[in-house]
Amino acid sequence: MLPQTVLRHCFPFFNAATDMYTEFVPLFIMIVLSAGLALTLLKLGEILGPNRPNRVKTMTYESGMDPVGTARERYSIKFYLVAMIFIVFDVEVVFMYPWAVSFQDFLEAGAGFGVIMVMLVFIAILAIGLLYDIKKGGLEFT
Repeated sequence: MLPQTVLRHCFPFFNAATDMYTEFVPLFIMIVLSAGLALTLLKLGEILGPNRPNRVKTMTYESGMDPVGTARERYSIKFYLVAMIFIVFDVEVVFMYPWAVSFQDFLEAGAGFGVIMVMLVFIAILAIGLLYDIKKGGLEFT
């Protein structure tokens, strides 16, 4: 890490608030280097790698079978409604599990009522999404 006297000399606007940001300089350097390395390796693979396309290699591949029909067919709205149900319940579980694990700590800290209200608002928003899905027929699989 750079000494603060060097930082103050190079950056006249340096003060105690920016001192906190200097602790993150190694992290930013690591992020830039890793992104640069990843992009460099991808580009090198593209440039140096073999490129011998033929009719078989450029043909569409679908589970080992020759494709039948066009890929531009429309999907049923049921597909999207099932995906919405999955996301609603998946997001609910992902957020409720850590909340339930730390709920005892919230109660001990005296924030029980506020935390319960936040979770009730969250459940209400998800319930609205689920009710919309039910109204559109997302749970009717006939």
